[in-house]
Amino acid sequence: MSFADLGLSDELLKTVTDAGYTEPTPIQASAIPSVLMMRDIIGIAQTGTGKTASFVLPMIDILAQGRSRARMPRSLILEPTRELAAQVAENFEKYGANHKLSMALLIGGVSMGDQIKALEKGVDVLIATPGRLMDLFGRGNILLTGCSMLVIDEADRMLDMGFIPDIEDICTKLPKQRQTLLFSATMPPPIKKLADKFLENPKTIEVARAATTNANITQWVVPVAAQASEKRKRLRQVLQQEGMRTAIIFCNRKTTVRELNKSLKRHGFRSGEIHGDMEQPQRLAELDLFKRGDINILVASDVAARGLDIKGVSHVINFDAPWHPDDYVHRIGRTGRGGATGIAFTFVTPDDAENIANIEKLTGQKIAPLDLPAAAEEEDRPRRARRERPVREERPVRDDRPTENERPAAEAPGYREREDRRPPRDERRDRRPRRDDRDDGPDVGWNGPIPEFLMVSLNR
Repeated sequence: MSFADLGLSDELLKTVTDAGYTEPTPIQASAIPSVLMMRDIIGIAQTGTGKTASFVLPMIDILAQGRSRARMPRSLILEPTRELAAQVAENFEKYGANHKLSMALLIGGVSMGDQIKALEKGVDVLIATPGRLMDLFGRGNILLTGCSMLVIDEADRMLDMGFIPDIEDICTKLPKQRQTLLFSATMPPPIKKLADKFLENPKTIEVARAATTNANITQWVVPVAAQASEKRKRLRQVLQQEGMRTAIIFCNRKTTVRELNKSLKRHGFRSGEIHGDMEQPQRLAELDLFKRGDINILVASDVAARGLDIKGVSHVINFDAPWHPDDYVHRIGRTGRGGATGIAFTFVTPDDAENIANIEKLTGQKIAPLDLPAAAEEEDRPRRARRERPVREERPVRDDRPTENERPAAEAPGYREREDRRPPRDERRDRRPRRDDRDDGPDVGWNGPIPEFLMVSLNR
């Protein structure tokens, strides 16, 4: 099957062909015709299968007919993170090159004034995170009554981040007569309840069993010690293996991301970092460095685990075993994308046994352990090379020094001239100022004169 068999317009087909795509993925082949028929969709597919294009491509053709109005977007796409929203915006710019569609990106960490100006001009496609959208809606800068299409992407991630109440609130502000598309890698009960409430007679498309991992990814668990220094040594050992071209290293905490990135840089690795405490321009800059190849290792929190499409990632390393088994599926899905192969390592301490058991239960497969040779003994903080000091030449012994018997009397040990000695005791006593010569004021005491005020009292 080709893209021409899916019912897309000629302009869109030309754009897809120019982008280098010839055959649709299973989720695209199943979803695109149904979306063009204006049906509600529930799309369940593992990460890296092309879910984004399955709704972006038909939306471009649908929105090609019509006109946008100020502050009233015609369609809305909700994303859980800024990075995913920015990535969907890039897809719209790439595939909509032959269409005159306006777009606005509403995410945190950037100027709100520019976003308001874009809304006032009118947009066909609004891509937003729930928090920033609700903020602008509360300020009266946006109306959702003209929105005829809603896309909820990465719904299970929305659930993990606590956005489900916001999504329910947003759905009530949209017109009832609309087309709703919901995409998710997994389908937990709260997401199923959300779909039953806001989707009308949806078509369920499932191209892979929920919570399955990509068969093109080779998975290993690496037993490690619980100490951070030992884990970092093992990580450096893994990174120095042959075939390690690019890698994303996931940590559970943002502080661990920062510390690990500093450690890798100290040891000469070309690494960067991305986590939730960074400003949006910083996060995008780090991603650009990684995509361009200026750095080949990206240390990240779970903010980079969902939906980021970075081509050529050969390895994923879970420096910390994920707390939630669903996160494991999304993390390792950053490699093995688009039919390529990938390798995933998960470091396992003795305390991670339960987490690994939950992951294996969710995915339905056993992860084989990888026994690496013992890491070489080294300091976690590389020492500076010591400078070699030049060897001092031995000084020749002077043989012309006079012996004790040859020294003159004046140089003999213990000899001292008369005037060099301390003065006699009497002379030292005379040098001290006498008591009656001191200018200390009136002498008051037992041997001094009696003060006048005492004399007055005595005379009475």
